[in-house]
Amino acid sequence: MFSAFSAFSAFAVRGRGSARLAVAAVASGLLAAGALAASGPAAAQEAPQHQGGAAATLDGLKTFDTAVLRTADGDQQIPAGLFEMTVDGGGTLKTYSVDAHRPTQEQARYLETSWDQTSLGTNRDAGKIRWILEHSYPQVDDLSALAKQAGVDSLTEQTAAAGTQVAIWRYSDHAEVDALDPKAEKLADFLEKKARGAAEPRASLTLEPGAVSGRAGEKLGPVTVRTNAGRVTVVPPADAVASGVKVVGKDGKPLTTAADGSRLYFDVPADAADGTSSLTVQATTSVPVGRAFAGVTQSQTQILAGSSESTVSAGATATWAKKGAVPALSAEKNCAKGGVDITATNNGDEPFSFALLDTRHTVAPGASRTVTVPVQEDQAYDFTIEGPGGLEKNFKGILACKTSGAPAASAGTGTGTMDQPRNQPSPALGGDALTTADGLDLAETGSSNATPMILGIAVVFIVLGVAAVFFVRKKQPASDDE
Repeated sequence: MFSAFSAFSAFAVRGRGSARLAVAAVASGLLAAGALAASGPAAAQEAPQHQGGAAATLDGLKTFDTAVLRTADGDQQIPAGLFEMTVDGGGTLKTYSVDAHRPTQEQARYLETSWDQTSLGTNRDAGKIRWILEHSYPQVDDLSALAKQAGVDSLTEQTAAAGTQVAIWRYSDHAEVDALDPKAEKLADFLEKKARGAAEPRASLTLEPGAVSGRAGEKLGPVTVRTNAGRVTVVPPADAVASGVKVVGKDGKPLTTAADGSRLYFDVPADAADGTSSLTVQATTSVPVGRAFAGVTQSQTQILAGSSESTVSAGATATWAKKGAVPALSAEKNCAKGGVDITATNNGDEPFSFALLDTRHTVAPGASRTVTVPVQEDQAYDFTIEGPGGLEKNFKGILACKTSGAPAASAGTGTGTMDQPRNQPSPALGGDALTTADGLDLAETGSSNATPMILGIAVVFIVLGVAAVFFVRKKQPASDDE
């Protein structure tokens, strides 16, 4: 990109034709600035990396009452209760929030996620939250029995949901929060007092590992199925007919179904050209209570309270080559280290090198290496690693490893009354791609910080263009025909 000074100098010395060029350059600059502005949000809206399980869209807060959140800025009334989500491919989920201060977004996209990739991973009380979910509404739908346990004469669905949410917030956010309804408050106190630690539930469906590599003519894998479903359907690679790649078991026989613990292999023909392929497994099952759901964009992390029979899926990729480096690439959020772990396994006969930020990393043949890319909290990331044979692996998502712990400025809470609830949906946030060294693209979410810069660039182009036209006309003598 040329500097403003050099651009002006070039326009100034070339007469009337350059004046036309100056105007054209201004228009081009404005178009480029517009393209930059448009490209930012799109990057954050593309599909992120998913380890497997359910993917769903938030339908909103459906069964709720009122809670009082006590903050340094004063007491604020907020809605507290059950959200509902619609699962891709069919199914419905009911969830509670595990971040009282963060707003949700309208029709936000969510992915089933392990605890260690959310704020629950570093929360010593996460197990107590699961206990509350297992012992309260809606898992316990006998409200008379639940009311008796809590020491009240009755509970409605709304007060039961509010009391449960309040108890969860006391452990997820360690917040000072009370239910406004006295009966809901007693339920919250009962659940908080009785809660005991419980283990994190297994994923509804995942594949381990998510990427394998090796030589053409071999069975690449194994990729192990982990699921609570009785059976899963194995979807072969989309290019299976053209490439000849098959999904097989250890005995080499093609597989169309599998179960928990099944080992899958990519059977690659010996004459296959260097390349990559992928498989998908899919099932219908109830997602285990206590599974975390992380927003694709900045939206409250949720924890599952109930699930209908829902569609779940997971995928894995394979890379092969006849010689040279043959890498398998995968990524996973690492909340403990505040970043994203990139793992590269090299099953070739030559070293594999890749760059992240300003550092180049090399993986020896037969070795594996994990590099943690630092990402700021609440920031989106989007980066691509390239390998031999046209391999290109893209990883994207948003790092949300902590509860907000303070009122979110974008929540539109105003005075914090029920007219402007903190955890009601707010408009979805976009992201602006930031390109760093070695082809690593990170994205900054929230309101676009690039917008003022883009407007400033546009103004500079306009000023320079007008100045160039004026300067050229002033210096150029008038011709006889003017």
